[in-house]
Amino acid sequence: MFLLLHGDDEFSARAELARLRASGGFDFNQDTFTGDDADLAQMRAICDTMPFLSERRLVVLLGLPKPKRGADGDEDDDADAEPAEKPAKPAGKGKKGKATGPSPRAFIQALADYAPHVPETTTLVVVAGKLEPSSPLLKAAQQHGSARAFMPPKGAQLEEWITRHAQSGGARITPEAVQLLVESLGAENLRLLDSEIEKLCVAVGRDGRIGVEQVRALTPQINQARVFDLTDALARRDHQRALALLHEQLAHGAPPQMILGLIAAQTRRLIQVKAMAERGMRAGQIADAAGLAPFVADKTIALARQFSFDQLEAAHRALLDVDVALKSSRMSAELALDLLTLQFGETTERLPR
Repeated sequence: MFLLLHGDDEFSARAELARLRASGGFDFNQDTFTGDDADLAQMRAICDTMPFLSERRLVVLLGLPKPKRGADGDEDDDADAEPAEKPAKPAGKGKKGKATGPSPRAFIQALADYAPHVPETTTLVVVAGKLEPSSPLLKAAQQHGSARAFMPPKGAQLEEWITRHAQSGGARITPEAVQLLVESLGAENLRLLDSEIEKLCVAVGRDGRIGVEQVRALTPQINQARVFDLTDALARRDHQRALALLHEQLAHGAPPQMILGLIAAQTRRLIQVKAMAERGMRAGQIADAAGLAPFVADKTIALARQFSFDQLEAAHRALLDVDVALKSSRMSAELALDLLTLQFGETTERLPR
């Protein structure tokens, strides 16, 4: 059997793979390869080998090989494109004596060509990202095996996903708590959502109830998301909204130093992202370089455009002033944070020393 799990929702694809592993019948006959290091000849040899003391063998390929950059800095052929007329590059020795295999395109085409020849005793599973409809691998799976597409749930589907995962953990979750998780974490990182739901289920216990209070108390990303909203309000010079968000955090028991630390981290991120954007880097490149989820990178880029470098540097200095004021007890935490909110990004004013 040839099984292709593809799409942007890697978490669900990996979960399906885990269910397949747990279904039994493979015992010790399980082998896993990764896309960039996979040797197709070795994979085929293992697939063609009869399973030992079992009826079935499982062979998994996690990811597909990525295009390599050539000497001119350009990427090689697209790994998911239709094969070209020219023959594949033969395997040989690359720079510094490292072994080089076929190009990603040739690898994928060869894997697709092998799909109809997978033995009945072997299940070959390929976990890939998003594939174009013209992908030879997708066509091979549709003709000679099975293909399943996984896309991140959105809207009502995401809300149902959260509710279902809480129920599988033995807890009930209120619609308000579901909405708070959706707004704060989104569908970009289902692995993080799953981890937070599992933590909440453990906290409330079997048949417990997960409400907004539990989500706010136990999910640090919620506070980070609200600080992002606070910084957004500051960028729009909406002092009333910014003060309301600040006092909401304080009312929910968030320590002033934690709020200050989150604002400082966001300010440093804005400086970093603005510098990369002004060097001409694209959103995807910025997300990879800064270690941000794509949707966070997009929001940060848009927010960074609202500030000049002078304003961000002034904001960073103001954060230092507040930190000193809090540690020296020269003013109350609430007053210091209020002044920071009102003066954030102003290049001419400083907090009183």
